[in-house]
Amino acid sequence: MPYIDAPNRSIDVDGTAFTYRDLGPRSGVPLVLLNHWGAVLDNFDPRIVDGLARRHRVIATDYRGIGASGGTAPVTIDAMARDAITLIHALGFEKVDLLGFSLGGFVAQDIVLKAPDLVRRLILTGTGPAGGKGIDEVGAVSWPLMVKGLLTLRDPKTYLFFTSTANGRQAAKAFLERLKERKADRDKGPTPSAFLRQLKAIKTWGRQVPQDLGGIRIPVLIANGDNDIMVPTVNSHDMARRIPGSQLVIYKDAGHGGIFQYHGEFVPKALAFLNA
Repeated sequence: MPYIDAPNRSIDVDGTAFTYRDLGPRSGVPLVLLNHWGAVLDNFDPRIVDGLARRHRVIATDYRGIGASGGTAPVTIDAMARDAITLIHALGFEKVDLLGFSLGGFVAQDIVLKAPDLVRRLILTGTGPAGGKGIDEVGAVSWPLMVKGLLTLRDPKTYLFFTSTANGRQAAKAFLERLKERKADRDKGPTPSAFLRQLKAIKTWGRQVPQDLGGIRIPVLIANGDNDIMVPTVNSHDMARRIPGSQLVIYKDAGHGGIFQYHGEFVPKALAFLNA
């Protein structure tokens, strides 16, 4: 079953309904996807999800208070990580792989540090460490480009996730078209309140004391574009230096959404990493 047809599922976790989609083979260690600021289930790139689901069980999730999930969106990464750990256990998993994009990468790092025995392998994309350079300025960078999107009648991700080159613009158009492929049972969009609460969590993450990434002792793959303006690319290099034995992939002429622009290269790389 392709991701665009995967049914929306819900599970009660301590009185809160969390929405998710579940696809791929039932055997092996499942891969849990954690997405970006304001993202709902329909913001996961179907080419990446389908590519990974050919070999792995994939669980795509909505955070608390986002999309069709109940409750109120947390204002800290700590709370999001604790939610994710509880959700993973509620789904019956004792060991998972994690793929975190942007905000999801913050959450994924915190999960590994909080519950190291829960995670087998970690993929961090378009993201950065606690206290990382420029992370607390995401709002200041994003608001003008969101306004530009309104004025030009384009999705702001055109400007936020991709470069302004011909390659970047073509990749942005293709990515945004892929996000529209699902026609039925689409997820609910984020509320303005949830959007702002998540931004508060991002700012706090950018200003907090750095974590001991040297304590991460599992295999880690880090990927980003060479011109990420939302979570500056220097943060990917920083994480790679601090996480022992980690692998780093930087895509040329690509921004925050480098894995979407280079999905044809990223999926095989991720599969090779997960199956090593």
